[in-house]
Amino acid sequence: MAKKEVITLELDGREVRFSSPSKVFFSDHGWTKKDLLDYYLAVHDGIGHNLENRPTSMKRFPDGASGEFFFQKRVPKGAPEWIEQMTVQFPSGRNANYLLAQDRSHMAYALNLGVIDWNPWAVRNPDGDHPDELRIDLDPTPESSDWNDVRDVALCVREVLTDHELVGFPKTSGSRGIHIYVRIEQRWDFLGVRRAALALAREVERRMPGRATSKWWKEEREGVFLDYNQNARDRTIASAYSVRPNPDGLVSAPLEWEEVPDAELGDFRLDNMPRRLNEKGDPSAGLEENVGSLEALLELSERDEKEGLGDAPWPPHFAKQAGEPKRVAPSRAKKD
Repeated sequence: MAKKEVITLELDGREVRFSSPSKVFFSDHGWTKKDLLDYYLAVHDGIGHNLENRPTSMKRFPDGASGEFFFQKRVPKGAPEWIEQMTVQFPSGRNANYLLAQDRSHMAYALNLGVIDWNPWAVRNPDGDHPDELRIDLDPTPESSDWNDVRDVALCVREVLTDHELVGFPKTSGSRGIHIYVRIEQRWDFLGVRRAALALAREVERRMPGRATSKWWKEEREGVFLDYNQNARDRTIASAYSVRPNPDGLVSAPLEWEEVPDAELGDFRLDNMPRRLNEKGDPSAGLEENVGSLEALLELSERDEKEGLGDAPWPPHFAKQAGEPKRVAPSRAKKD
């Protein structure tokens, strides 16, 4: 039996064992596990502040981007003593000790386990109950929208945020859509942040009828879906600078707003993002200096509720919520 290839990395004053560095993780381009590591080390100035102190799910791909994957919420037993962790609570009442990807050594530890993209919570250690980010996820409905629509809806989201005294920072999802992050005061729990996200989604829908939608059920969607439920407790989105597990190694790339109208998903890859960061800087760098309040969006939510717009459906694994409509697709409800 061939001896397993292992290298030792010196990062942040620590030794990190890194196995199978030559293993191909992106077969179409021949990019290896070590190439992925080198990418994240090169963009650490960009990704670091997006991950620091955030509990992070480890989405593990033992056989590379085209292989099977699984989510590991808990840091494995036997992890080095220096690995920083944070215990968070789930809606079920259970908890888990999540990784805090604090620096390059922590990232290398997780990459060695087969992590490709990073999926942090919207909270910061030690407060696991009050998010500091409002996350807007724009997802095209394949039958009625495309990438052009996603970009247009993103620009409308910016207008709505500005009207409610908030600053958004866009990034490609690395898949089909756009994410927009808004740094917020840690005053509201997940219920409040989700409520604000729903109000925003409905306002964008009003401004772009037929092109944007807040409808949870796929059969009702027309246009780009604003997934308000990404702000529910324990939901995560791939972070800025995450390499996504697709054949071309597309990256969730932070953008300047001026870039949004002409941005193309294929422009941002594992092999060119370090150069972009070095030449253009980090478009997400201003997040920390633009902390806003949800009060205006929550006032909008209150007006919607007075006009008869109550809560909207939650993800299926959540307990039934007060004020939530029947959690069944409209076509099935009619049959019942």
